[in-house]
Formats: sequence, C-alpha cells, structure tokens
Amino acid sequence: MADNEGIGDDEKIRIAADFLMHAPPGEFNEVFNDVRVLLENDNLLKEEAAHAFAQYNMDQFILAKIDGYEDQVLITEHGDLGNGCFFDPQNNISFKFDHLRKQASDPRPHETDAALRPWRDACDSALRAYVKDYYPSGVCTVYGKIIDGQQTIIACIEGHQYQPVNFWNGCYRSEWKFSISQPTTELIGVMKIQVHYYEDGNVQLVSHKDVNETLKVTDESQTAKDLVKIIEKEELGYQVAISENYQTMSGTTFKALRRQLPITRTKIDWNKILSYRVGKEMQST
Repeated sequence: MADNEGIGDDEKIRIAADFLMHAPPGEFNEVFNDVRVLLENDNLLKEEAAHAFAQYNMDQFILAKIDGYEDQVLITEHGDLGNGCFFDPQNNISFKFDHLRKQASDPRPHETDAALRPWRDACDSALRAYVKDYYPSGVCTVYGKIIDGQQTIIACIEGHQYQPVNFWNGCYRSEWKFSISQPTTELIGVMKIQVHYYEDGNVQLVSHKDVNETLKVTDESQTAKDLVKIIEKEELGYQVAISENYQTMSGTTFKALRRQLPITRTKIDWNKILSYRVGKEMQST
C-alpha cells in the first residue's frame, strides 16, 4: 500500500485483517510479514488488527504448549475466557496466550462444573486414543460446559502437515457437540479441510461438511465409545469422498480445463522461444 494516502486507517485495517484471516494453514507468519510491508505501520497493524490474530487462531484450532504440562491444548472459542486468557480442560488451568507469538504463559488453577467432569474425562480419554491411532500429529481438546442451561460436551480435533520444503501445507479440523441432559441427543459436528499447494502455481482446497447424528446417552464410558464410533465413521467417509472426488476430477474436470500438451504435442521450451514461429514473428516486427 505504498500509494495509500487516500485510504483511511479503518479501511487499511479492514483490508489487512482480511488478508490475515485468509492465510493458509501454517503460513500466517508469511502473510503477516507481507501485510507489514504493504501497510508500512507496525503500530497500527498490531493494535487495530489484534482481533484478526485472535480470531484466526481460534478458527484454525492453533496449538498451545504450556510450560510444565505435557499435553498441548487447542486454542478455540470454547476455551476463550476473555482478556487474552484461555482454558485447558485437561489440566483444569487457565493461561494467557499471545496470539501473535503463539506463546502460552501464566498458568493458573481454574475450576469447572464438577458434575460434568466425569463425562468430559470419559470422552477425552476415548477421543485421545482415537486421535493417536489416526492422526500422527493430531491433538484433541474436550470441554464440558453449560450452554443455554444444558450440560454440553464439545470435542475439538486438529491434525496438520506442514511441508513448506515441498510447497504444500494442510490442516484438518473437526468439532462435535452434544447435550447429556436427555437419553437420546443430537450430535452436531462439522469437519473442515484446508490444503494449500504452491509449487509452480497456487491452488487451495477449502472444504467442510456438517453432520447431524443421533447419539444415545447412557453412562459416561459407553457414551464416549459411541461418540468416537460416530466420529470415526463420519471422518472416514468424508475423507474417502474427497479422495474419490479428486480421482474423478483428475480424469474429467481438470482435463476439460486445458490441453495436456499444445497442438504440437510437445511442451514449449520458453528458453528457446525464438525458435518457434511466434518467436520469429515477434523478432521480425
């Protein structure tokens, strides 16, 4: 934004925040540095776009590692305590989180609803075993909260692969929510996939699927097992469907977009462009 004298600060921040919110997984720092160059005002960016940093981290289920504790916790809206503090339900602590540096600090004890603790712990244990089996770098965080007077369990999963040396980064997230107040309840879920591939081009896959299933609420242990069974079925079906869709697109949609080779049936060597007819015509003009 070198020639941006006619743009007000509010508009500059809106544009900058939009860039940041659409940063591909694992590439926030790169986008942030580019936005800094464009905006040319670090104070304005850090003070006025702080909400974008926080929202991006919560949307992406960014991981937080707290000193003195073994397991990582996800940064989500469900653990947001306000004023830059978040809740780790596994260890019953609150902590401060720097959204720009992505650093956790100042852990303190934080009490929760005791009645929900056995349900949360059972779901957490079952889900951790599932994530360990299916996601090499996966992390899950399970919350027990009172929402609109209903005792509610919320389970969040994040798994990612960042391969910048191979020009791609990808992230998978899912969220599952149900109430334990009734013997039969609705399990509401959403699964999201985002992949960015940028070798010799710039391609993104952004996909999501909503889920509504029926879950029987019995005791803590059995309900947790049934929850994981549904999650496993839905996630497997979703990922298989995406894989099959790409196989179909490879043989149909992508081929329809362009010829695989020019009419000459050979690839153009741009370093020898003058040897082609078009190059000779350009040279003679």
